[in-house]
Amino acid sequence: MPNERILVVCQHFWPEGFRLNDIAAYFVENGLEVEVLCGLPNYPKGELFPGYTFKGPYRENHNGIDVHRTLEIPRRGNTSARIFLNYVSFPFFSLFHIPRMLFGKYDRIFLYQLSPVMMSLAGIIVGKIRRIETTMYVLDLWPENLYSVINVKNKFLRRMLEKVSHWHYRNVDKIVVLSDLMKERLSGVSGLPAEKITVIPQACEKLYEEQIVDEDLARRFEDGFKVVFAGNISPAQSFDTMIEAARLIRDEGINDVQWVIVGDGMSRAEVEAKVQEKGLSDSFHFEGQRPVGDIPRYTGIADALVGCLVTSDLLEATIPAKVLSYIASGKPLVLAMDGEVRRLVMDEAGCGLVGPTEDARALADNVVKLYRMSDAERVALGESGRAYHFENLERNIVLGKLKDFILEA
Repeated sequence: MPNERILVVCQHFWPEGFRLNDIAAYFVENGLEVEVLCGLPNYPKGELFPGYTFKGPYRENHNGIDVHRTLEIPRRGNTSARIFLNYVSFPFFSLFHIPRMLFGKYDRIFLYQLSPVMMSLAGIIVGKIRRIETTMYVLDLWPENLYSVINVKNKFLRRMLEKVSHWHYRNVDKIVVLSDLMKERLSGVSGLPAEKITVIPQACEKLYEEQIVDEDLARRFEDGFKVVFAGNISPAQSFDTMIEAARLIRDEGINDVQWVIVGDGMSRAEVEAKVQEKGLSDSFHFEGQRPVGDIPRYTGIADALVGCLVTSDLLEATIPAKVLSYIASGKPLVLAMDGEVRRLVMDEAGCGLVGPTEDARALADNVVKLYRMSDAERVALGESGRAYHFENLERNIVLGKLKDFILEA
């Protein structure tokens, strides 16, 4: 009997560093055949990755995964205009793959929905025509996620964005969401019965469980209390909160808190300029984009792992992938986030301190609390999170649930 074959549609895939890479690898590990339709890799800098041009390659095989790429306009410069062109180009050019996919042998279609929601369009159309069941994994709820990055005030444009977004959610067969609150919101939007929408958190790759002692990094950052951020530097991450918290801590006379920022993104230049403007250049260390395999080296030197979000009803309903990776690392968390994250970190995993979004005073106070704890107290917080991870959030547990939900009739 031939293996079941899954068509995966998402604008972003290897060599870009998204969790879909590990999901597709898990499917292959468990005997499924996988075909991916994606774009030319250019995230987050907006520049095509080495080895890729507008001439391709448009067909590859990556670790047993059949990869088909379509043309897209890179995000170069990450300006609003370029991001808009990037958002609309992938769904448009993906339509040219529909004739090919109409003759493909697929048992299920899996739509990994980041921003924009329109990236799922070709997969939805193929599913409708071929009558193949489609499952959408909603990581960025639209249009709300867009509003957390871009302040869209025009009422007509907002109505249009809502109609386009909701059309995608109404035209899939099953939906996976990150939290009960997201499920509640999408139940009304999609019209799907409760059993067709399930809550499955994101699974972090096994590498985030590694506890590495990097002697070179340890020497570089041997002095002070290290607060590490790892991830995308974007407007949604509310770096203003982090910078203001750092200023408040310094003004209290605590001068040895070091903020180590690992990552890149559309807001990096702006964030670095604000750090310099506030006179905090000695406290912030921008390490830039690093291979994902290097992240455990940075969490290994951390005394605490930090994350912030902007105020948003949508973001209250999500648990960012960064938080799940942090929990797996076994280090204490200090966050400025509302909603589901607070419940997970403080009530369930017991692995850190969480204050309200955009509340720099609360973030500063929580960093100082961790700063004043003993090493043993911080270790206990980290180990509590790590134990919770292996019991509830470990990669094979989570992705097993996802696979079963996609394949069940």
